Amino acid sequence: MFRAFKYLAAASALALAATAEARVDYAIDLTAPEHHTGKVSIDFPATAGASLDIRMPAWRTGRYNILNLANGVRGFSASDRAGRPLRWKKIDKSTWRIHRAPGTPVRVGYEIYGNELGLRTRHIDDSHAYLNPSAIFMYADSLRSDDTTVSLRVPSGWTSVSGMQSPAPHRFIAANWDVLTDSPIETGISRRFAFKEGGRDYEVVFWGDGNYDARQTVADLQKIVAQAPKIWSAYPFQRYVFIVHATDGAGGATEHLNSTVIQIPRYAFWPRERYLGFLSTASHEFIHTWNVKAYRPSGLVPYDYQRENYSDLLWIAEGSTSYFADQQLLRAGIATPKEYFGHLDDIIDGHQRRGGAAVQSVADASFDQWIGQSGDRARNSEVDIYDQGEIVSWILDIALLERTGGRVSYRDVHDALYKRFPSTRRGYSSADVLQILQELTGSSWNDWWARYVNAPLGAVDFNSLLNPVGLKLTYSNAADPKPFAGWSGEQGSGGMKLTSVERGGPAWNAGFTPDDIIVAFDGKRVTNDRFGAALAERRPGATVTVTYFRRDQIGQKTLKLGASSGDASVGPIDNPTAAQKALFQRWLLVTYPGA
Repeated sequence: MFRAFKYLAAASALALAATAEARVDYAIDLTAPEHHTGKVSIDFPATAGASLDIRMPAWRTGRYNILNLANGVRGFSASDRAGRPLRWKKIDKSTWRIHRAPGTPVRVGYEIYGNELGLRTRHIDDSHAYLNPSAIFMYADSLRSDDTTVSLRVPSGWTSVSGMQSPAPHRFIAANWDVLTDSPIETGISRRFAFKEGGRDYEVVFWGDGNYDARQTVADLQKIVAQAPKIWSAYPFQRYVFIVHATDGAGGATEHLNSTVIQIPRYAFWPRERYLGFLSTASHEFIHTWNVKAYRPSGLVPYDYQRENYSDLLWIAEGSTSYFADQQLLRAGIATPKEYFGHLDDIIDGHQRRGGAAVQSVADASFDQWIGQSGDRARNSEVDIYDQGEIVSWILDIALLERTGGRVSYRDVHDALYKRFPSTRRGYSSADVLQILQELTGSSWNDWWARYVNAPLGAVDFNSLLNPVGLKLTYSNAADPKPFAGWSGEQGSGGMKLTSVERGGPAWNAGFTPDDIIVAFDGKRVTNDRFGAALAERRPGATVTVTYFRRDQIGQKTLKLGASSGDASVGPIDNPTAAQKALFQRWLLVTYPGA
C-alpha cells in the first residue's frame, strides 16, 4: 500500500511538472476549403487525473450572445500520442470528457465547418479562411494558462496574418489560451499594407474587392491610431492588425486584443458619408483595444467561455467606445466639425424616437444584453447600450468639464481605469468608477449615477447639454411643424403594413400595432404611390379615421395626428463667450468652429 502511494505520488509530481512546462499545440488543415471545412488537431500535454474535459466556447468575446460554437464540430476523436484510441463521451453541448491513464498526453481531432461571416466566427472558402479561435479550437480549463502554438496548412499562394507573434509562415504563438482565443487569423488571398505610428507596428489586410481606395484607407487609419495618446497614457500592445472584409451580405466588426475584423459590403466604402461610417467603425474597434480588452467590467474578468458574463456596465464598454470613436475622426482631421455635429444629430434623433428610453435604464440594458430583443419590441421597451451608452457618456463628460472648469474630462476617467484595472488581474465595478470620479473632482457622483445610469434616461434637454460648449440644437421644421403619426411600415399595392409603432406616439395611443395593414384614411383608399402624401396633406392635431386589417379582419380607429419639428441639427450659437469656446476646445481638443 505504501509502495502504491509512493508510485502515485511520483506520477502526480511528474504530471504536475509536465503541466508547469506544458504547451498546447493547435493545427488546422485548410487545403480542401471548397466545402467550408477544415481538419483540426490539438495536442494536450500530460495532466493529473483519470479524465480530461475538452471544451468549445459557447460564445465569443465582443458579442454578448450565446452562440453555441460547438455546432460546427463533427467527427470528434481522441487518442494518445502513439495514436491509440482513448475512450470519450460528450457530457454537454460543448464538452467532451476523455478517459485516460493519469499523465497521458491527449490528441484530439475533428472537422470544423465554417460558412458564415455575419457573426465573425469562422468562414472557410476557396479564397480565404477567417478563423476566430474561439469558434475553431477547443481548450481544457486546467491548461488555459499554458503556452500555445498554432500551425496552418493552406493552399498554395495563401498568406496568413494575425496579431499573434509569427515565428514562421502560417505559424503563430501565444502566451496562453486567452491570448490565442482573442487573436483571429486571416489566411488566404489578400492585400497587405504596413506602417509605423507612435513606436508601434500596424498592418492592414484587405480580403475581397470593392470600391475602396486601399492606400487612402491605410493613410486615414494611421491618422486615427495617432489619436490614442489624447485619451490614454500608454499602450497595451506593440503590434496591431486591421482585418478588412469587403464582401456581400455581411457587416459589422469585432474587437480583439491585438487586432480587429471589420466587415462591410464591398461597394459601401463610398460616397463620403459611408466611408466616414467605415472609419468610425475602425475607430470604435481600435478604442476597444483599451476599453474592453485592456480594462473591462468585473463581470467579464476572467472571461467564462461557457456561459453568460453579466455586467451592468456594458454601456461603458460599448457606449463610451462609440462616444470616443467619432471624436477621434474629428481630432485626426478626417471629419469636419460639421460632420461631427451631424453624428450628434443622428444620436439625438435616435434617442427621441426610442420609446424604451422612458422604460429601461442603461445599467439594466447592460445586464440584459444577453437576452436583448430586436425590432419594434426592443425600440419600445429597451435601450441600446451603444446609443444610450454614448448619450450617458456625453452627459457625464460635459458634467465633468462644467464641475471642474475644464480641468477634468471623461478621457481622464478612462485613463484611470486603464491604469488601475488591468484585465489580466481584475475588473472594475460601479463603485470603482464612482471612486475615480470623486478622486478626480473632489465631490460625490452618487446622485448623478442614480439619475442617469440606474434610472431610465427619458427625455434629455439637449440644448442644456450643448450650451456650455457654445452649441445649440435646432430643428428643420421648427417654424412649420409637420403631421406625425408615429408609425412606419412597408408600402404595397394592398396598403401599408406597419413594422413599428412608437411608444407614446399618436398611432400607439390610438391602439395600432405592427402587422396592421392600413388601407384607407377617412373612407378613401390610399394607393401605393399616394401613401406618403396622404397624411402629409393633413395638419398637426387633425383627426383621421383610419381603416385597417388585423388578422384579416377589417377595423377602424381614430388617429389624432401629432406634430413633428423635423430633424435635429447641432451647430454653433451666434455669440459664444470665451469660456464656451475654451470648454469646447477642452471637450473635443479642437478649435471652436470659426474661431
